[in-house]
Amino acid sequence: MDLIKATNLGIRFKMKRKKPQVTLSDTKKTDRRVNASEFWALKNVNFTVEKGDILGVIGSNGSGKSTLLRLISEVYSPDEGTIEINGSVSALLSLGAGFKSELSGLENIYLNGIMLGFSKTEIDKHLEQIIEFSEIGEFINEPVKVYSSGMRSRLGFSISAFLERDVMLIDEILGVGDFKFKKKSQEKMEEMIRDGRTVIIVSHSMDSIKKYSNKAIWIEKGEMKASGKAVDIVELYLKS
Repeated sequence: MDLIKATNLGIRFKMKRKKPQVTLSDTKKTDRRVNASEFWALKNVNFTVEKGDILGVIGSNGSGKSTLLRLISEVYSPDEGTIEINGSVSALLSLGAGFKSELSGLENIYLNGIMLGFSKTEIDKHLEQIIEFSEIGEFINEPVKVYSSGMRSRLGFSISAFLERDVMLIDEILGVGDFKFKKKSQEKMEEMIRDGRTVIIVSHSMDSIKKYSNKAIWIEKGEMKASGKAVDIVELYLKS
């Protein structure tokens, strides 16, 4: 059985466009009427993810890659087509983006763990591993608002890596942190792949997609350009 199956998947958003301001000299009034138009962020997207797949999602900025992850994690609902999800999904997308800035790193571990469907007892079992791997140190008890972006991302990756769901979503994590942490996160990724984790990776690093993914999809301006073996899709993308 497929863990994820997308069929003719599409989602649209309303985009507000403000008309040019027109000042009427006789009344000194300004026309500020706003019209809403729609655009399709994704349209006619089809793919499947089986257990143990590492799916790479590639495309230029604004092509709809992160929107696709939000559909998979059920943050968004499709406007057309279907997406079937047979399992639990890690909802940590842009890592650390969902943290509550006034809460401590420790409190955010529990908050995000509960959001992922874990009990406090289950989080407790992995707490030491998460903190140690993130290299946050004594800052774990400080509010996240004082963290650097790298610290937030390291903690987000650690939560997602040690609190396992059926499908793990990764949005550009492999570029996070200093050289030492990049190496460590890559090694952790390789370990998860060996363990048969199912992962969907959005990345601009074609080397990472080729290294970790067994298949890939290429999205451009919201539409699928190609799908297949990761090495083949990356080559097509680079030639374009």
